[in-house]
Amino acid sequence: MEISESIFWMGNRLATNCVEISKDPADLSKPGFWVVVNTFEGDWFCARFTDVQDAPLPISPWAGIDGKWHSSQSQTSYEANVHQIKELIAKGEIYQVNLCRVLSNDCDQSLLGLANLLQKSNPAPYASYLSLPGLEIASASPELFLQRSGDQIKSTPIKGTALEDNFGEKDKAENVMIVDLMRNDFGAICQPGSIDVPRLLASESHPGLFHLVSDITGVLKSNQSWQEILTALLPAGSISGAPKSSAIKVISQIEKNERGPYCGVIGWIENNQALLSVGIRIFWSKQDGQINFGTGAGITWQSDPNSEWEETELKAKRLISIADGVKV
Repeated sequence: MEISESIFWMGNRLATNCVEISKDPADLSKPGFWVVVNTFEGDWFCARFTDVQDAPLPISPWAGIDGKWHSSQSQTSYEANVHQIKELIAKGEIYQVNLCRVLSNDCDQSLLGLANLLQKSNPAPYASYLSLPGLEIASASPELFLQRSGDQIKSTPIKGTALEDNFGEKDKAENVMIVDLMRNDFGAICQPGSIDVPRLLASESHPGLFHLVSDITGVLKSNQSWQEILTALLPAGSISGAPKSSAIKVISQIEKNERGPYCGVIGWIENNQALLSVGIRIFWSKQDGQINFGTGAGITWQSDPNSEWEETELKAKRLISIADGVKV
């Protein structure tokens, strides 16, 4: 496809007429409406669009997917990796790690039709669709990575997933741990004394499940570029672990494949305004005849390996069924 054929949609904003694609986050400080994807591994896709309007997602059909989904980790491997992480926790090398796997299947359709179906069957507060040369994403993300208005910023990490509105001590402890991590990340870019947690351990209802969330807010220091801001915050604490640097190292050693845009960031930046989601509950394709979907769970000392596997199944079940064309 040509650059000019690229489109982006999020929050009822439709962007067309892409005129520039960059791999350099320094370009995000240039004027204009920029669509941003940062992969978990740190690769950047920055696309500048000139036509932005309030509009619904363009309509497109979806025929469903035939065939079996293949997981990057079997249940046996995943549970063994949970044990391995718990051993590292026992040694004091790590406190929490988000362990993920990627499901893949054959697909030669545009994901625009799937994005339409997700909007109907699994509406999400930070849903989006993106089509660029070599990358297509249909997102039903429930998680806010960063909202900016002027010098005010906010993040709402998710830690805790359940079928019912009833969260255990593991979920609460994990959520507080990530809130502390995010407060520390905000500390590098926010004015002293401005960081607050106005909402802690709140339950949110989403299609098919409940999430435990918290809000972190702050006021940015003066004269910081977008590259400086995002470098301080990426990757998101909720999908990496704590301490973050140690968690990233463990993830790179244990997981057998790249996450790509899954667990990355997807959204838009326009001067000193921004809305960026965490790349969870997303389908993506490199336009190579394959569709991918990621799922994961946060591993702590209290984790039961089978329960963590079941959490990844819970997070994937509804959306995979939608992609398969099964009514939910």
